[in-house]
Amino acid sequence: MSTRTTAPVPDVFDPRRYACGVPYDAYRVLRDEHPVAWQEEPEVLGWPAGPGFWAVTRHADVVRVLKDSAVYSSHLGATQIRDPDPEDLPFVRRMMLNQDPPHHGRLRRLVSRAFTPGRIERFAALARERARTLLGAARERAERGDGTVDLVAAVTDEYALLNLTDLLGVPDGDRRLLLRWTRRVIGYQDPDEAAPRVLDGSGKPLNPRSPAMLRDMFGYAHELAAHKRRHPADDIMTTLATDPELTGPELEMFFFLLTVAGNDTVRSAAPGGLLALAEHPRSYDLLRTGKAELAPAVDELLRWHPPVLTFRRTAAQDTELAGRRIPAGDKVVVFHAAANRDERAFADPGRLDLARSPNPHVSFGDGPHVCLGAHFARLQLRLLYAEVARALPELRPAGPAERLVSNFINGLKSLPVQIG
Repeated sequence: MSTRTTAPVPDVFDPRRYACGVPYDAYRVLRDEHPVAWQEEPEVLGWPAGPGFWAVTRHADVVRVLKDSAVYSSHLGATQIRDPDPEDLPFVRRMMLNQDPPHHGRLRRLVSRAFTPGRIERFAALARERARTLLGAARERAERGDGTVDLVAAVTDEYALLNLTDLLGVPDGDRRLLLRWTRRVIGYQDPDEAAPRVLDGSGKPLNPRSPAMLRDMFGYAHELAAHKRRHPADDIMTTLATDPELTGPELEMFFFLLTVAGNDTVRSAAPGGLLALAEHPRSYDLLRTGKAELAPAVDELLRWHPPVLTFRRTAAQDTELAGRRIPAGDKVVVFHAAANRDERAFADPGRLDLARSPNPHVSFGDGPHVCLGAHFARLQLRLLYAEVARALPELRPAGPAERLVSNFINGLKSLPVQIG
């Protein structure tokens, strides 16, 4: 007679783990043995220890948490694993991401007005040409050298940044500011991205989402808004700056959200999708020869490499999830990448299938906070992958991709590939 032993709970908190790859084996242990598992939150990379949290890894449970904002609040403790400093919490709660219905819905409706069909159609032509230009330059560079190129440095970082600044209406000379702010906020756990680290008076690192660290971004947002009121144009900042319902603090937070989330969603997803295609030459050949349709292919690449790894909620009341009792006030963290590989929701989830249907991935979240820019992100990815398939007959890894040190963003810092 054999007795079954339960596997120990693996650590999926430490951001340093993700520099070596998304820990899918650990996620599988959690889904199978500990679908709602307590995770310790020790001091890491100079950031102070936290109280711990519940890691949610099965697809059905992730969707339940994301849809039930009455029980799992974005407002109480915001949406990052690490707790904000208590004095910063009222400030952080002003952002749409960190609000619950009905306040969240009002802000979402305001910003959604800026994504007009005509504006998106005009943007698509610019983005397609931009992808073509960047890929042409990357190919020329590879042909002059050894046939290899870093697609992050040569293509995807610029593609995401310039698309965003076009849509926002940021002047050409200011565009690098947005990349600097994005790296500061998104890469704060990565010693390379965060250098030099800013410390407070007690020697602790300053939260990149604190008022002190966002002052320069907010100052710029007001300067740009004032410019748009004097010189209106067909861009999102003109729409926001001239909206009488939008307050100054709300404008600041929208600029933050659009700058950081709007940039980094595509900035992370695009190279992740290209890496998947480089590692799966048969799939890339299907895309290149038109045997795989772009729309389902984009969603499968998003499932395979979600741009966001985790989002946090806070239990607003005592509750139960997957048989675990969760007291009010506890942190509950959903793991998008784990849910996207759940055998309970996807047939053969470890196989890249560009024609996968249905494909209920949660890479853009679910429920009231489903990504507002999901349509815009999918459009950019479709345009980019179509141009890659047209321009690059070959796409093969030329070395390991360098990954971001982060338990939040599924980022690639470099992607060396052989393209000729």
